[in-house]
Amino acid sequence: MISTTRAALWSLLLFAAIAPIAGRSAELASPIGLWKTFDDATGSPKALVRIYEKGGKLFGQIEKVFEAEAEKHVCDACRDDRKNQPIIGLIIIRDIKQEGDAYGGGDILDPVSGSVYRCKMHLDQAGNRLILRGYIGLSFIGRSQTWQRQT
Repeated sequence: MISTTRAALWSLLLFAAIAPIAGRSAELASPIGLWKTFDDATGSPKALVRIYEKGGKLFGQIEKVFEAEAEKHVCDACRDDRKNQPIIGLIIIRDIKQEGDAYGGGDILDPVSGSVYRCKMHLDQAGNRLILRGYIGLSFIGRSQTWQRQT
């Protein structure tokens, strides 16, 4: 009786120790979360984007911009329903679906130019970096960015 109780206790303790690690691993296997973007030219932090799931698709919304008085900026270059919308809260990634180990099928907005591009993305091995590719037509005609996961 004691050995059964002791075995059950050890199993419970082992599960309690492993569960947070397993949960974190699953979290890193998905792009859902908060990401820091960087300026291509300078490498300095540009914005924080929250990627979330809605209706089985991924979306990305700007939460913060690392620029003075950014809360006053609007997307005046946008040409669709996001025209003149505030930059903070702007949805820049839409309708991305999982495609095996990668994600695609949606689009990404460059709020500076107002251009909308097809978008593919994938996580690095550790799940700490998100590599995004915006393109028109064929994916080799485009530009990539790497975003860093925030904890």
